[in-house]
Amino acid sequence: MNRRTFLKRAIGSLAAIFGVGGGTYYYARDVEPRMLSIHEEELASAKIPVAFDGFKIIQFSDTHIGFHYSLDQFSKLVDKINDEHPDLIVFTGDLVDEPHTYHWNNELIQILEKLQANYGKYWIYGNHDHGGYGTDIVKNVMDKAGFQLLKNSHTSIEHNSGQVVLAGIDDVMLGRPDLESALKDADAEAFTILLAHEPDYADNTIQFPVDVQLSGHSHGGQVRFPFIGHLYTPLYAQKYVQGKHTFQENNLTLYVNRGIGTTRLPYRFLCKPEIHVFQLKS
Repeated sequence: MNRRTFLKRAIGSLAAIFGVGGGTYYYARDVEPRMLSIHEEELASAKIPVAFDGFKIIQFSDTHIGFHYSLDQFSKLVDKINDEHPDLIVFTGDLVDEPHTYHWNNELIQILEKLQANYGKYWIYGNHDHGGYGTDIVKNVMDKAGFQLLKNSHTSIEHNSGQVVLAGIDDVMLGRPDLESALKDADAEAFTILLAHEPDYADNTIQFPVDVQLSGHSHGGQVRFPFIGHLYTPLYAQKYVQGKHTFQENNLTLYVNRGIGTTRLPYRFLCKPEIHVFQLKS
């Protein structure tokens, strides 16, 4: 850890000790985690067919159900997503917080089933999905809910004789990501969106014909302070923490979603949960 990072975290820790108390503590624990932000973005490219103008994709991520995020809260989130009338829904990992201790039941499947998108529902593994021997359990739940897994694979989304490519890789931390395999036989000239749970993987993605990478994992840091920013992010979410990032090497654009739930600590401060609403434009 260099001097700058040490000072940043030390000052942030002191601010947390003296500042997160009373009303601030209540706000960070019980108010902000329920304040959903709907972040709208336009994805414009000459590679997008005219037929896809206005095509709407919704990304949600990191629900971490079971750790201070209930099925009732998740059900309300599903209603909000459906209210946006998406054409396509993507989930970028970490469904429940601890798969090996979570009380799995059909209610979660029924809530996930309610999500509606005419062109499908897709998902990728996050590190918590693989953790605690949850790999097969989570896949079984998502399969029953009508979600299609993109694990080092891709699919072509076709609309009025036009197409875009949607690819996904396995989790970087606990899986075996292979972007080369994911894009095998994909049309390199087609507009391509990659789902990758860990945002820092973008430094590898720039070597491939990918236009947009959608990630989560970071939670935006969960707790952020003015002039200081986030205090902590997990491995592979330390370089790109939230928001939009562009790469000139191959015109890649990365969007890092702050996620829905919390993990480790049940707080959010100046870092609201969010969903992304993307509209394509030729």
